[in-house]
Amino acid sequence: MRYLPHTDEEIRAMLDVIGRKSLEELFCSVPDHCRYEGTMDLPEPLNEWSLTDHFSELAEAMKVTHKNKVLIGAGSYHHNIPVTLGTLMARSEFLTAYTPYQPEMAQGTLQGIYEYQTLTARLLGMDVANASMYDGASALAEALLMGLRIGKKKTKVAVSAAIHPHYREVVRTYLQPTDHEVIELPVGKDGRTDVSGLAGIEGVAAVAVQSPNFFGVIEDLTTLGRVIHEAGALFITSFTEPLAYGLCKNPGECGADIVCGEGQSFGLARSFGGAALGMFACRDQFTRNMPGRLVGETTDIEGKRGFVLTLSTREQHIRREKATSNICSNQGICTLTAAMYMASLGGSGLRELARANYDRAEYFKSQLIRKGARIVFDSPTFNEFVVEFGTDFEPIYKKLLARKIVAGLELGRFYPELAGKYLFCVTETVAREVIDAVVAEVKP
Repeated sequence: MRYLPHTDEEIRAMLDVIGRKSLEELFCSVPDHCRYEGTMDLPEPLNEWSLTDHFSELAEAMKVTHKNKVLIGAGSYHHNIPVTLGTLMARSEFLTAYTPYQPEMAQGTLQGIYEYQTLTARLLGMDVANASMYDGASALAEALLMGLRIGKKKTKVAVSAAIHPHYREVVRTYLQPTDHEVIELPVGKDGRTDVSGLAGIEGVAAVAVQSPNFFGVIEDLTTLGRVIHEAGALFITSFTEPLAYGLCKNPGECGADIVCGEGQSFGLARSFGGAALGMFACRDQFTRNMPGRLVGETTDIEGKRGFVLTLSTREQHIRREKATSNICSNQGICTLTAAMYMASLGGSGLRELARANYDRAEYFKSQLIRKGARIVFDSPTFNEFVVEFGTDFEPIYKKLLARKIVAGLELGRFYPELAGKYLFCVTETVAREVIDAVVAEVKP
């Protein structure tokens, strides 16, 4: 995006309209003690072409560039994006700076959100989906708050230790200022969540698990749902890789009450962590406790099909103490991109792509096992898995990095008990030649 500064004449004209004589007077309402004293130590300004060269040099100094093959998922996944998406999303009627909701002005925007909600509900097997949250982490935190609202006097929530560490950190940040308690459920030797201790805990409003979880392991959602419901809690399913539901049973079929997660895989580039969208859906009976916005279908005075904002229980629309969320906006552009992606692939396309991802990861597993590596968790996985090598893998990792291959994520920083073990991920974007190059370096 180009930076087009205002001219002195334009600044003067704007100041005249608001009745200010200078920029200094514009900020006169800011108290002196809140202002920065002195001058900032900044380099001299650069002209446009020099600044472009400067940023190019910074980009080249990065350890990992677009030329690298990155065999890491861990919540953010590289998938091929259909070229049609970029063309469609570049159209001015879709690429807007903000999401308008006035039905007399924004039928296209509202219909786009409605179609996204429909596709999301079908993918996740739920009755209702909202217009999206900020990201997967905030969606999980909001789901747990929703569970506490439904649970009323219950004050505890439980989250699996196999949920993405960053998501769990966001949950703790949300709930730390409150009187609610966050209980962490352990992970068994098979890489799945152990909920056996739930029966002895009173006052649990909701239990959250992730599938596929941070280790790529597919949880037994049906069994988990039964145990969680027997404990009197709501069953929340989170995810970071929605493509898995092109192949796996969706959470709705497994008894989930609320489903939430990250939709970045659906047509959005990684872009150093954003922007993305939080997908959120629930059972019909919980709709009025759902955070965010909900677009519905109606008819106008002429009987023609139309769309309106039917539910928006956020603090900008109703009394703050009655609001279900303080999230200010849905991720309009990202949401529409995800809807276009799902519509472009369709059910059969999602299933074929998911199968291709699964097969590629299983091939990688088999080749590593052949070279003597051990797959740490023997449960079924999707896209990613944890590997333990017979020898120190770090020298091999550095050697591959020099060849522009980022070979996995060392897990010690997140799980000290898994230090020295690596989380690998392959999608349809990783060629077999890259997989074979990694395997060739592994010592038998």
